[in-house]
Formats: sequence, structure tokens, C-alpha cells
Amino acid sequence: MGWFARTLVVLLGCLPGLVRGDAPAPPVLRPGPVYILPIRDDIMPPLTYVVRRVVKDAMAAGAPLLVLDIHTNGGRVDVTEEIIGILGRFPGRVVAYVNTRAFSAGAFISVAAAEIHMAPQSVIGAAAPVAVGPGGGMEKLPETYEAKMTSAIRAMVRTQAEKNGHDVRVIEAMIDRGIALEIDGEVLNREGSLLTLTDQQAAKTYGDPPRPLLSAGTRDSIESLLAHLGHADSPVVRIEPTGTEKLGTWINKLAPVLLILGILGLYIEFKTPGFGLPGILGITAFAIYFLGGYVAGLSAAGWLLVFIVGVALILLELLVFPGTFIAGITGATLALVALVMAMVDAFPGGPVVPTLPELQLPIRNLGLGLAGSAVLIVVLARLLPHTPLYRGLLTDSASGVASVAAIEERQTSELGREGTTLTPLTPGGRARFGDALVDVVTHGERVERGRPVRIVGHSSGTPVVEEQA
Repeated sequence: MGWFARTLVVLLGCLPGLVRGDAPAPPVLRPGPVYILPIRDDIMPPLTYVVRRVVKDAMAAGAPLLVLDIHTNGGRVDVTEEIIGILGRFPGRVVAYVNTRAFSAGAFISVAAAEIHMAPQSVIGAAAPVAVGPGGGMEKLPETYEAKMTSAIRAMVRTQAEKNGHDVRVIEAMIDRGIALEIDGEVLNREGSLLTLTDQQAAKTYGDPPRPLLSAGTRDSIESLLAHLGHADSPVVRIEPTGTEKLGTWINKLAPVLLILGILGLYIEFKTPGFGLPGILGITAFAIYFLGGYVAGLSAAGWLLVFIVGVALILLELLVFPGTFIAGITGATLALVALVMAMVDAFPGGPVVPTLPELQLPIRNLGLGLAGSAVLIVVLARLLPHTPLYRGLLTDSASGVASVAAIEERQTSELGREGTTLTPLTPGGRARFGDALVDVVTHGERVERGRPVRIVGHSSGTPVVEEQA
């Protein structure tokens, strides 16, 4: 049973305990391919998606080794921190290969690896925080803000250096201009400058017993590095970024907006005859929402199917089995779970039931989407029936037969029709008129199920009924 299926079964069985979830034992690594992950160009949000995709694929394949092929001038600190967190989920060995240069954020990511190796004539360092100007160039930060950022970055990188056995003094000298570095009587960096090391300097040994300053050695190529690490004959998977990662960045930023458009489109479609533009827009918005989670590597594509099943059950409740509530409650539960799980960042071998930190962002997006759509639905319910747009929606419906005049004629013919309530009217509900099941509403009074009612008017196209004595 795959991760998606196991998660779905557990979620449906223990929804009250959704925020807990104990992690199972770490997956047992089996012989697998070596993955090469390129850290190229500027470190920006799309790279996060590439890293997440590669780490999950490598974990699923049982890869024992993940090599970071680094060639970058740096980038955003928040993105770097997220990438370091994702790399920390990989249970195998992470090795950094500085292929030409690893400046700024590239140096931070290198320190997150258990070992650092460097190509000939490559450099690493110069990791002080800077601001990106309007034209894309680098600008010096204000002194107070630079001190604050430097302190935060030092704490983050120090944690990774200590975890992986790198010399903390070397890393801090790369970040903070106020730190001088002297080892074994040799001045490596003077106060007021940032430490930058060539491959030869980084591999030089100091102390007793001798230890490399930062690099475990200079390797001519990734192939020679793999041979040194004992993986000369291992199959290699080289990952290349795709344009979809950048697409996924924008989709996930717009997740609350997509939820609002989806809910609003289906609401308007449900309130107008036939099937037309609002329904198409609503379905498209939900499809893009799930696409964003899939492209970002957050969710399995199966959650879209779960959402479709949930919506189908809700429609069965409304149109076929009114008043039973079982189909409606089950459908609503499935739809909400799918909307949340589509944005949960789950890793192979991780908790089957997501933890609270993993749920915070999806629940926030869902809350914003529900709140925003509720406000717009209230506004539209009051204003839409009195606008030309509403008549346009009626006449432009995909059925091609519903016209305003025909609707008014039908509503007039319905006046005085008598039927029986199928659900309690509170004040809305459903009633049967002959062979037709109709959504109806009262003037505000409650009418119990099974009572005779008569149509006395219409409100926004919905029949208004009164209970008969």
C-alpha cells in the first residue's frame, strides 16, 4: 500500500487525532542510485521545489547518497533555511561538491552537508547578508539591520556546522566582518573582511591531530568524487530543474485566492440553471489548486480524486438523497481533508498522519479561502439577482434553452403548486412537487419534514413556500 493510500485510510479512521501522529521507524535504506542535485544560479523559491522533489524521489528510491552540485552566488536566506530543512529530512548521506563557487547562501547550504568537497580552482565563502536593490544589484544593509540579520544567520549556520562536524570558527568568519580567524599561528582572516577560501586553502590541515579546515579534498569531477566515496559503479540519477517549479511557486502563493474562486464559482453555478461559465471557472480554480500542490512536490495526485468523490457525495445528498445527511457529511469531510492534504509537505517514511506544524499553512490557506468566499457569497446573494450580470448568467447558461422570459413564465406557473417537504425547512430545504424535487425557502419560519406546503412566490429564483393547515 503506497503512502497516499495509507494516509487516506488512517485519516478517515482517526480524524479526531489528526494533529498528532507518531512517526514510524526510519525507512531501511536499500541499495539504490546516487542522486545528483544541482544548486545553480540564484537561490530563489523555485529551487525549493526542485530540492523537495529530488529529496522525496531519492528517499523513495532508497538512495544512500545525495550529492549537492553547487555553483551559485547566493540568494534569499529564507529560501536557504527551507532548503536546509528539506535536506535534513534525507536519511542517507548528503555531500556537497563546490563546483566553481559557493558564495553566501551557497556556503550555508554546503555546511548543511556531512562532507564538503571542492573542484579545482573553486571558492567558498563571502556569506554576509546583503539586500537586493530594485535593479537586481546588491546593496549594503543598514548597520543595525545587518547586525540583526548576521546574528540570526550565524545561529542557523552554527547549528548546521556543529551537527556536521565543521569548524564553527571558519563558518562565522565567512558571515561576520567583525570576526578574525587565526589557527596554529596563521592569520586566515583579518577583522573587517569576510573569509573566502580556495579549494587548496579549504583542504589545508591544521591542529593535532590534523584536520582539514573545511573541505574534505579537491576532486576533478563528480565522477571522481563518487569513486572516492565508494560509488564508482552505482547508478546515477542527475536531476534537471523544469519550468513547472516556477509555475508551482505562483500557484501556491495564490492558493487562498484559488479556493475563493473555486467555491464562489460552484456557488453561482448551483444558483443558476444549466451549466455555464461560473461552473467552468470554479472547477478550473480547484484543478489549478491541486496542480500547485502536485507540481510543488507537496501532495500525491490522488487527493484530487478524493476531492472529486467528496463533491460527488455532496451533490448526491442535495439532489438524490435529501435529508439523509450521511452522504453530505462524508462528502464534506473528504473534500476538506483533500483541500488540506493537497498542501501538506509529506515525506516518504514520515508520519502517516500529519503533525500540527505540517498542517498550519494548509489550514491557514483553507481558512482564508472559506472566510473570503463566505463574505463574497453573502454580498452576491444580496446584489447579484438585481444586476444585469445575473440575467446574463441565466441566458448564457450552457443548456442554451433557459431565457429570462421563460424563467419568469415558469415561476408564474408555479405559484399555488402544492407539495410535501422532504427535509425540515430552516428556512431553506427541499420539497417534492409531483415528481420534481425542488429547493425551497420559507419567509423565515421553520417547517418540519413531511408537512404540506404551497408555493407563494420566488426569491432569487428559489420558490418561497408556506405551510398548509
